[in-house]
Amino acid sequence: MRSLFHTACAGALIGASLAGSSCVPSLAQNPAREPNKAVPQNFGVSYAPTNAPKQTESSAQQRWNEFFPDPDLKALIDIALKNNLELNARLQEIMIAKSEIMARQGDYMPTLDARVGAGIEKGGEHTSQGISDEAHGVPANLQGYSMGVAASWEVDVWRKLRNAAKAANYRYLASIEGKNFLVTQLVAEIARSYYELTTLDNQLDVLKRNIEIQQNALDVVKLQKQAARVTELAVQRFEAEVLKNQSRQYDLERQRIEAENRINLLLGRYPQAVPRNSQDLKSPLPNLVKAGIPSQLLESRPDVRQAELELTASKLDVKSAKAAFYPSLTIDASVGYESFNVKHLVATPQSLFYNLAGNLTAPLLNRRAIKAQYYAANARQLQAVFNFERTLLQSFTEVVNQLATIANLQKSFDLQAQQVDKLTQSIEVSNVLFQSARADYMEVLLTRRDALEAEMELIETKNRQKRAMVNLYQALGGGSRS
Repeated sequence: MRSLFHTACAGALIGASLAGSSCVPSLAQNPAREPNKAVPQNFGVSYAPTNAPKQTESSAQQRWNEFFPDPDLKALIDIALKNNLELNARLQEIMIAKSEIMARQGDYMPTLDARVGAGIEKGGEHTSQGISDEAHGVPANLQGYSMGVAASWEVDVWRKLRNAAKAANYRYLASIEGKNFLVTQLVAEIARSYYELTTLDNQLDVLKRNIEIQQNALDVVKLQKQAARVTELAVQRFEAEVLKNQSRQYDLERQRIEAENRINLLLGRYPQAVPRNSQDLKSPLPNLVKAGIPSQLLESRPDVRQAELELTASKLDVKSAKAAFYPSLTIDASVGYESFNVKHLVATPQSLFYNLAGNLTAPLLNRRAIKAQYYAANARQLQAVFNFERTLLQSFTEVVNQLATIANLQKSFDLQAQQVDKLTQSIEVSNVLFQSARADYMEVLLTRRDALEAEMELIETKNRQKRAMVNLYQALGGGSRS
């Protein structure tokens, strides 16, 4: 009768546990949803020739050492990929994420522990245990020795632990994509800094050449002053122009040192000379970038892939948090020897003990903690949805912007090249007119100033073209493949 009572109580407890745990709170106030992966079919036909065929090949699949033609730049990027401190730190994050997989996988595997113990126990004399021990001649200070093994296993009925392990695996893959995204940024930043450095070299060469020409013109003006053909004002204006450009030269030198040191920092080394090819206007642009189709961004952009993997992991977190409302089944077992006398410790079967038990537990009251975890997991899943959509939108916008920039810079460069040619010719004309007294010194001065500014701007536009090519290559997700 007593055993039937206990069985009935146990059945009632299990039924109550199942009934109580089956009530999972609603997410109606913050419902989960799937991300919107739809993107426009093209990046905008206004940035390409009307007769251009639809591109299905993307330059993102091209390796960075194939994209950049300059051997000096390739060598710098190769050093950075080995020595960049931020990149090496990111590699340690990957190792941490990999360790998290091992920890999560261990949660749903059985545990087996070996135990050895020794102790002493004294019961109170005025207790039932104390009176019983005294009646049976049990020593007041009872020694105890034990050794054995104990096992425990939570049966993952609702896949709570396995979902947590899968989530950790997806976050490990996301950390790899995070590293790949950093590689694209690193490759692009080195290329941009390299082109800025070569631009400064070219601008300094142009400026020094013009300072020499202006110095010669100043000497001519001084001679003409002695011949009473010009006044002291002309001499002072030419001299001021020379001083202005000499001062500008030192500012460009400062910028060049900073550009070199920025590259050295990215390479993980102390300041030193950076080898480079500075034939800026004669050197070719990086390979023509093929934009492909927008849907390829889902595969080519490392940050988009990372956001998608993070989203998948967050969905598994929600499932794992939801499983916490259901009963959990744990099986515990132990076997070994125990005795009050060490001489009888391994006596078999007298000192042998064992036990096997199954425990079914479920939350009934005060489930606020697991509710909070469930709500938080759902909110993080929605946060991952928004982050994925934002990353995809940003990547598409970056590509469109860079396509427009490349198209407009090419038109600007062509016109500026014509401007430089015209101003270069006008310098010769102004010199002839000045020497024949048909033009005053201000016309000569302004013509030289305009020619210098136009040539400096032409070099800067070429630099902006190269940067735009690099930016588009990065926006498409290129550069992460070695």
